[in-house]
Amino acid sequence: MTAPHQSGPARPEALAGPGSGSVPGADCDDSDLLAALLDGMDAALCAFDADGTVTHWNREAERILGWTAAEAVGRQGLAGWAVRSADAEEVTARLMAAMRAHGRQVHEFALLTKDGGRVLVRTQLSAVPGADGRPAGAYCAFSEVHTQIDLERSIALSEALFGDASWGVVLVDADLRPALANAHAARALRSGRTALLGRPLGELLDQGVEEIEGALQHVLAAGAPPAPTDLWVTLRDQGGAPPERRCWRSGFLRLASPLAEEPVPLGVAWLFLDVTAARLTEQDSARLRFRSSQLHRAGRAVAECEDPMEAATLYLDFALAGFADHALVDLLPEPEATPREPVRLVRAAATPAGTPGPTASPATVRGGIPVPYAEGHPALQAVERCGSVRAVSDCSEGWAAARKWPDGTLHALSTTLRSRGRTVGVVTFLRGPSRRPFDRADATYAEDIASRVAASVDLAVATGE
Repeated sequence: MTAPHQSGPARPEALAGPGSGSVPGADCDDSDLLAALLDGMDAALCAFDADGTVTHWNREAERILGWTAAEAVGRQGLAGWAVRSADAEEVTARLMAAMRAHGRQVHEFALLTKDGGRVLVRTQLSAVPGADGRPAGAYCAFSEVHTQIDLERSIALSEALFGDASWGVVLVDADLRPALANAHAARALRSGRTALLGRPLGELLDQGVEEIEGALQHVLAAGAPPAPTDLWVTLRDQGGAPPERRCWRSGFLRLASPLAEEPVPLGVAWLFLDVTAARLTEQDSARLRFRSSQLHRAGRAVAECEDPMEAATLYLDFALAGFADHALVDLLPEPEATPREPVRLVRAAATPAGTPGPTASPATVRGGIPVPYAEGHPALQAVERCGSVRAVSDCSEGWAAARKWPDGTLHALSTTLRSRGRTVGVVTFLRGPSRRPFDRADATYAEDIASRVAASVDLAVATGE
């Protein structure tokens, strides 16, 4: 800690301003002010005149060494009472050298306490010039070494966090606005370190703002949560970059002023690490395990079915869990190796259009009236291509009705049913607004389901059931 240069002169009257002697009682007022300043310092301080006599001794020095001001002031140097005799010559030489040197001199040495113990301190020695410019004494500000090291360690930690830390660090003020950020956080938020300061988080994030602000408010009110948490956010489109959904492993710390009598929140330290890749991998693994389990359970259930068409619908019922809201099965009037145009499809099975339920099928899969699909319908395209076709709503009114799908459908995936080298039909999976669009992994799963459904449907057609 650094004491003010003007707070430790050899004589209290040297601190009085020019002309202070012209005001009655000014010297007394200056002495009282000086004593209050010295006793209120966080650092221990003692001052010496040109002869090395102790002239000032504050309360922090008394706390560290146990010697009172009355016992210390007036002593010649520190030898024999605050410094061991063996160390006295070296300490005295440093004090005298400080009076002739320019600037502060930093040293470490051991002082004696009143009860005979030893305390390792770090000192800052500086000369006190007199009115004529010659050395009039010196002051010595000191603190326990471990206290100073703790302070330096805290400062070094702050510098490291806001320097090259491999995770994001943002200091958020009580108004939930960034007050300081490191380079990693600025890159993650697609902004500059100074550009994001003072801006509402809503200007930086499109989704996830409510969760982050809720966490910050909780920390300000109740303190840090017991463990880090995963927060999914979507960054706003800035500088032409597309919106991007990320998962940040976040920890929060409440910051309070150490100088206040009662803890006063200064804000929150938000530390986060991008774990998007790991979380997506975990989600994919969990989804794959669940789907494999569903197919295994479906296989065991189907093994007990006598009716092959019932087996086909049972596969769909197991597959819909966590995958889609509805499923439709449309068949060709006759299985074909290469379907001829125009393609005609007959509805063979469907989940209820209203509330979810088991897939229902008609009494027979032969005959029936073709479904009036318009040209370019995804189901027709899937049959023509012998593959999978995905469709996403354009949000226009009647989009689902025009395709003969239940109201509220926003996403569709049609997959051809192939068995024994022939196309027997198509299965279509539908999702509502609460689900995301189908992706390539979903199409792979749908094709796996379709191969099993196709085998059961082909058996039903072959047996005429």
